[in-house]
Amino acid sequence: MFVAGNLILALANLLHLVLQAYFWIIIARAVLSWVNPDPFNPIVRFLYRVTEPVLRPIRYRLPTLSMGIDLSPMVVILAIFFLDSFLISTLRDLALSLR
Repeated sequence: MFVAGNLILALANLLHLVLQAYFWIIIARAVLSWVNPDPFNPIVRFLYRVTEPVLRPIRYRLPTLSMGIDLSPMVVILAIFFLDSFLISTLRDLALSLR
């Protein structure tokens, strides 16, 4: 069963890396929203293509603030922290119990 434990542990580490990378992509997108970036820049286009499918449904469900503040990146960041602490810890505990 140690093979299954190692596989689940590797999956947990990979998922942790993906969640951390997406966290930084969301941060970069939020920082770009404070300035007026060139919409034809390949980096800006990549950030919008990667984050918009996640941010758009959250943005539609959140109430609109009168100040024009978009809180959807904060909601996604909180969800990433929750998944990282709950799911990754659960997978690591499961992997260690299989060893």
